[in-house]
Amino acid sequence: MLKDAFRDVVYQPFWWEQRPRTQPERQPVPAEADIAVVGSGYTGLSAALTALRGGKSVVIFEAQEAGHGASSRNGGGVGNFPFKLSYNETVSILGKERAKLLWNEGKSSVDYLESLLEQEQIQADFVRSGRYIGAHKRHKMDALRSEAEILQRNLNAELQMIEASEQANHIGSDFYFGGRFNTRDGVIHPAKFHHGLLERVKLAGGLVIDGTTVTALKRDGNSILVHTPRGVMRAGQAAIGANGYTDGVLPELARRVVPVASQIIATEELSQEKVARLVPKGNMIIDTKKTVHYYRASHDGRRILMGGRPLLRNSEATDAASHLRRFMLKVWPELEDAKITHAWGGKLGFTFDKLPHIGMIDGVHYACGYLGSGVAMSTYLGHKLGLRMLGDPAGETALDGLSFPTMPFYSGNPWFLSVVAAYYRVRDTIG
Repeated sequence: MLKDAFRDVVYQPFWWEQRPRTQPERQPVPAEADIAVVGSGYTGLSAALTALRGGKSVVIFEAQEAGHGASSRNGGGVGNFPFKLSYNETVSILGKERAKLLWNEGKSSVDYLESLLEQEQIQADFVRSGRYIGAHKRHKMDALRSEAEILQRNLNAELQMIEASEQANHIGSDFYFGGRFNTRDGVIHPAKFHHGLLERVKLAGGLVIDGTTVTALKRDGNSILVHTPRGVMRAGQAAIGANGYTDGVLPELARRVVPVASQIIATEELSQEKVARLVPKGNMIIDTKKTVHYYRASHDGRRILMGGRPLLRNSEATDAASHLRRFMLKVWPELEDAKITHAWGGKLGFTFDKLPHIGMIDGVHYACGYLGSGVAMSTYLGHKLGLRMLGDPAGETALDGLSFPTMPFYSGNPWFLSVVAAYYRVRDTIG
């Protein structure tokens, strides 16, 4: 039956059916520009759009075709609390006031995304449908309830605790022991959002040069020389927004970003009635396990999309698809006969301190480390990068000035992820 389930699978994102990728155009590399941006995902395009609106000339470099990476591949979840640390953990690191500012910026990132979509008239199927967090062990309900009380007390967060007897309103499964519902979270069509952002950048005068790898960024007086195999461009300023695709162009940045593989499968079209019963609110669902799974109904209410990081390391969709399907059937055994039509993956950017980061290395701006929750935060921090390159003090964030740790002997190759994945599986089993 497993072989039949994957008989007609296409190994590319389901999202690309609505917004197919274009072939790299390989525009000529100009001699100069005010700003060079490396990476054409949400971070880079958001930074570019803000700088363009501020009157700067901007060139965006992309090694593949525009939007090749996680910005057109992710699950489309939009969260107000995009942090891997608990609220109290951020307080212990940042102090009470700064931690509160940071978590409020998480909420601000979603507000900014919503306002950007409205102002730029980008149609991306964004809905504040909420997010359900299922407790995979009975005692995890206590942890969810405790965190909810902390977030409500400090941030006036709109959260609801859902007992097991009530969770049929949030998920058509008894796999969990209840959970928590974050009412202000949402979902989006990631490829439609990326396409709309890319079009706005081009209309504003941004030059997107895809199919062109940046091999080095070198300071030359007050300028940055952008080296590519197709020529060198002089820029007044430069920014990197590559996140999980950060490579050796800025070695000190690559040493601080851990690329983590995340994979997704999509079922064949199901009846709308069935999908509505499995995911009644059409929202994103995650749970309390260390081996993270995230899943939702597709934007048209006809498919189930199941994502996760079962292997963590840089793996192919073919390796992870069967893992994801097995978990999907644990949650919904009635999907045993549902064929898988799409399977794909991408790379997320994690950090050693479990916080996103924004700053400057060797005169080059960067924002990265979204820890698998980057749709809103990457767009928001990209906007902040644009403001900084305009010299606008509104580019300040609660993340400013944080040390950006690395690990001895780490250069960007996460050799340790297989061990971490095995450890997480054991932790999930024992609770």
